[in-house]
This record gives sequence, C-alpha cells and structure tokens, in this order.
Amino acid sequence: MKVDRQIIFYKNHFWDFYSSVIDKTKDKIDFVLSLIKTVEKIPLKFFKHIEDTDGLYEIRVEVGSNIYRIFCCFDQSNLVVLFNGFHKKSQKTPRQEIALAEKLKKEYFETKGK
Repeated sequence: MKVDRQIIFYKNHFWDFYSSVIDKTKDKIDFVLSLIKTVEKIPLKFFKHIEDTDGLYEIRVEVGSNIYRIFCCFDQSNLVVLFNGFHKKSQKTPRQEIALAEKLKKEYFETKGK
C-alpha cells in the first residue's frame, strides 16, 4: 500500500550534513527519503527506531563500505522531521550524536507551537 508522508528539515542540521557528502551518497539518501515518503512499511535496512529513546529513529544509508545515519522523528503520522546526520565510523552509534538528535527533537516540539 502506498502512503504519502511529508519530510521536513529542522533548522539546517540535515542540510549541513547533506552538503558534505559526495554525489553518489546524496543519490542514495534521496532514494531512501523517497522510500520513506511513499512506502507503508519501510524496511528495517533503511529505517529503525533507536532503542531507549522516545520516538527517535535513524535513517540508514550505506554506500559501498561507508555507513551514514540521519536522525528523525514523526510529528503526527505522516510528517517526518529530519535532524542531524553523520558518517558512522564504528559499530556503535556515538552517544553524542543521539544526544544531539534528542536535543533537536525536544527543541522542535517546544518551538513548533510558537
């Protein structure tokens, strides 16, 4: 079943990350974002809830041996808000990246109603 999700970007964190990667990586990010916009059940390979967080997800992008993560959350059911992204260089996601994403998510919801 096809869905129609909207993706928005909170501040410039995602764009700073996106502009720092090569075109091949941008193409893969664009592909995964298009899946998120249109596929009802997004495969875990591309989209996963982060354990021990309140509704924080990671968008998972692999290009060759390079792994990238972009943090996001849902605002209502069909709005996906993108936060920070990074090049993952170790097995475990760095705690400071998750902490930044949680901070940005909190800011987003606090400022949304103003």
